[in-house]
Amino acid sequence: MIKRIVVLVLIVCASACKSGRITKHISRQLETPFYDNQFTGFLVYNPKTNDTVFSYNANCYFTPASNTKIFTLYSALELLPNNIPAFKYKTDGDTVTIKGTGNPTFLHPFFNDSTALNLCKNYSHVKVICNNLEDEKFGPGWAWEDYDTYFSPERSSFPMYGNVATIGKTDSLQVIPEALAQNVTEVLTRKRRKYNQNIFYYNKKQQDTIEVPLVIDSTLIKQLWQAILPNKVSFQNTNNESFEQVAYGISSDSLYKHMMAVSDNFLAEQMLIMASSTLSDTLSSQRVRTHILKHQLNDLKQQPRWVDGSGLSRYNLFTPTSFVQVLTKLYGEIPRKRLFNLFPVGGKTGTLKRYYHGNDAPYIYAKSGTVGNNYSLSGYLITNSGDTLIFSFMNNHYRQSTIAVKHHMETVFEWLRDNY
Repeated sequence: MIKRIVVLVLIVCASACKSGRITKHISRQLETPFYDNQFTGFLVYNPKTNDTVFSYNANCYFTPASNTKIFTLYSALELLPNNIPAFKYKTDGDTVTIKGTGNPTFLHPFFNDSTALNLCKNYSHVKVICNNLEDEKFGPGWAWEDYDTYFSPERSSFPMYGNVATIGKTDSLQVIPEALAQNVTEVLTRKRRKYNQNIFYYNKKQQDTIEVPLVIDSTLIKQLWQAILPNKVSFQNTNNESFEQVAYGISSDSLYKHMMAVSDNFLAEQMLIMASSTLSDTLSSQRVRTHILKHQLNDLKQQPRWVDGSGLSRYNLFTPTSFVQVLTKLYGEIPRKRLFNLFPVGGKTGTLKRYYHGNDAPYIYAKSGTVGNNYSLSGYLITNSGDTLIFSFMNNHYRQSTIAVKHHMETVFEWLRDNY
């Protein structure tokens, strides 16, 4: 009995000594002059031992940028089935009526899902309902001057082509969707689209393929549907009628993985809208956020200010603790192999390809978040001893380069990997 007590005391002392050493080392790193003129928060948690490894401003609110997509991923995993709900529909003789669910993959340049098109080809008449979205086309706090940038497409209930025009050039201009080819002009300009009009510009001197957000209005929607189903399609406004039949599209995980890898704002926004289709025929990302916070995430220690799915808005406010809590829920509910496959991998894939390299194997699986003067990273760290640590490292309001911030974070991560 005495031996057992002695062993227990020694284990507790060793653990306390280790914890003190980690706290002392990382605190010393965060107290260097580099961090003087910014706001930093960092939380590291061991889910196996239920121990807080390190905590620094962990309960303070930060602008999260695309770290917000972790909450969006969690919501989608909670509410969406294994294959995404492509659209809802009903049939009446030779007529099919289809209602948007927010599915972002229909004719998308990457996914090229044609589920709706394949079904509609079997009917003589197609009625489309695409005004069942309560959200505005842009999220609150989005920057208006981003209207022509690839990362800021409009939200809609029945997206097509990713709600962007994809424009490139080989021997001649190539435009997707082809119906908009006549709307593209080669010209020397920095702007890629006329404000609030589907008039596009391609710079003569560049060779890159560009993606330019579409202005989603009734004229455009009719033009695009007419191009793929000539003389078949009509449009009607939504009503309170419930649509019981659902057509399912691509694997949900393939959507989640691509959204997380390239930090696709459009996919994130539409994932929340699509998740709302499981709650109501009227689509609303706000309804999903409220539902998730009220039910699945009602135990968060600090409730976030959560206003969009992508993190484009600076109105979002989250704490490192909240991210670690959600990441811990994911770690406990989703098989490890599947979960890690959804996150960018340090030194290997997506937004982390150039940073956080491992030695013999990857050690970081995480989501980054970047918006002017703010950079955060939250996810999972594999130590050399085989432990999995869950972390959220948030940096706001710095004036130095983001590359420098990443390098300083990498130093901390590598020390944790090697010494925990």
